[in-house]
Amino acid sequence: MRAAHITQYGTPAAAIDVVETERPEPGPGEARVRVEAVALNRLDVFARLGHPEDDGVFPKVSGSDIAGVVDAVGADVDESWRDESVVVYPGVSCRDCEYCLAGEQTMCHDYEIVGEDRPGGLAEYVVVPAWCLEPRPAGLDAVTAAATPVTFTTAWRMLVTTGALRPAESALVLGASGGVGNAALQIADRVGATTYAATSSDEKARRVSPWADDVIRYDEVPFDEAVAERTDGRGVDLVVDHVGQATWQRSIDSLAMGGRMVICGATSGPNPDVDIRSVYQHHRQIRGAPMGNRQEFRDVLGLVASGDLEPQIDRTLSLDETAEGHRIVEERAVVGKVVIVPER
Repeated sequence: MRAAHITQYGTPAAAIDVVETERPEPGPGEARVRVEAVALNRLDVFARLGHPEDDGVFPKVSGSDIAGVVDAVGADVDESWRDESVVVYPGVSCRDCEYCLAGEQTMCHDYEIVGEDRPGGLAEYVVVPAWCLEPRPAGLDAVTAAATPVTFTTAWRMLVTTGALRPAESALVLGASGGVGNAALQIADRVGATTYAATSSDEKARRVSPWADDVIRYDEVPFDEAVAERTDGRGVDLVVDHVGQATWQRSIDSLAMGGRMVICGATSGPNPDVDIRSVYQHHRQIRGAPMGNRQEFRDVLGLVASGDLEPQIDRTLSLDETAEGHRIVEERAVVGKVVIVPER
């Protein structure tokens, strides 16, 4: 089969090589999926650039957002999965600890992510635990399905479960044109909150406007100042920040008294300078919210299938164009998702 290997740290052109390799065989409790579509995330970029917990072992096959068809199953797996169109929940856990038994798979001490801790879907075939298989809802195409798991499950966890956003409240979404940001903006709008979308170009502003009550061009004015002006100094009830150290203090300063900041990443760095008094003196809270659990994944998949949420597909590329996909995701030159179609 063909697979996109990350062979070293470096630029997309230097580090990514599409190669012929052996088709993996499913072991006990596993299934093999013929990949129809796989969406790129910042996880793919981090696998190529490295991060503090990276093992430095190459080659790597990333790709966490996978839609396809089951073509083989291992021992102890129901044969009825064969030929089933599926979407893969990318979280792998022990399924037996106190957190797993409570339905909180991402809290498991043995938690892994397909495409980060084990081979992912940037290939023609991938092997995953059968527990991760979810039947693809009727009428949901593979590209849209692949654009759903990581970003929408994470955004739902941030806004609904952890952030407890309510209809009468207001939310500021940073990076509103990106994968997680756009998903969060759509969810905030669906909740009924007043939405402020922070983005950096006329085209991105146009693309996010259907779900935003107000668009803030942070390349023209600091977004915390824009929030203060638009809310008469009050601030917003919730800030969605997946950027990290470059935005943390401004995000905190954008919060109303008693507001919450929800975070799921640190793409600009993990060590912000923070005025602690700006948190406790205003009764503000900072809440961590990595990717959601299996039930949250099922919830958003159902909402996407019904048309209540709409993953934005910036473009689809072939497996041979994986390096180009990495480049535009890293440069934030996209609105929504880049999806790789291996057999294109």
